[in-house]
Amino acid sequence: MRKRRLAFVLVSMLAAGAVGAAPAEAHGTDPTAPTKGPCAYTPTPDDPAVRPVPLPRDPRHTPARGTVDVLLRTNLGPIPLRLDRAQAPCTVQSFVHLTRHRFYDRTICHRLTTYPTLLVLQCGDPSGTGEGGPGYRYGDELPTGLPPAPTDPTGERKVYARGVLAMANAGPDTNGSQFFLVYGNSALRPNYTIFGGVAPAGLRTLDRVAAGGVTPTPENPAPLDGPPARRTEIRKATLGR
Repeated sequence: MRKRRLAFVLVSMLAAGAVGAAPAEAHGTDPTAPTKGPCAYTPTPDDPAVRPVPLPRDPRHTPARGTVDVLLRTNLGPIPLRLDRAQAPCTVQSFVHLTRHRFYDRTICHRLTTYPTLLVLQCGDPSGTGEGGPGYRYGDELPTGLPPAPTDPTGERKVYARGVLAMANAGPDTNGSQFFLVYGNSALRPNYTIFGGVAPAGLRTLDRVAAGGVTPTPENPAPLDGPPARRTEIRKATLGR
């Protein structure tokens, strides 16, 4: 099973300074066929869902206006999110679908990074391993116009600002269920779909997680990447009214 992790490697960062239910909308009975709408949610039989969930609806006219509020109720405090359909309609549609199906309930945020140029908390895998997903993938909706990261003289990396909500992936067009929350300005290639933001109350919760650092190990007593020392549990994800 391929890991659905942020598609960056430690070396490049230092150089700079992730079987569900049968798909009801697939073509015919082909278990690998994508949905018929513009989002083309595609089953991944080789990477089955870690928690059963059907494919999202894929209407011809995917909503591309307005916002959706989602509240992540965690053991360390609330993380309110605002999803932006205009930024990433297919991503918002998928995230709302997974929230409605309680895919994110009783899950942990499995990865915290504390590098000076990468400050994110990653969540969205019910297995808690960083390898799990919803049994489908879909295409990128990449951001444009992000400012260049001042730590990268090449200009390739852009600023994913504090408060950004974005999708983790395992390469181009491999979005699934895993997402990351940016608690400090980070330098990344613009290869990750931004689909909303974190409200101030959520940033305060993220700061509490980050203050605890990464879980140490005998081999690495001061790691910068790994499970957060303050275990962060999403007890329930709910849609706003």
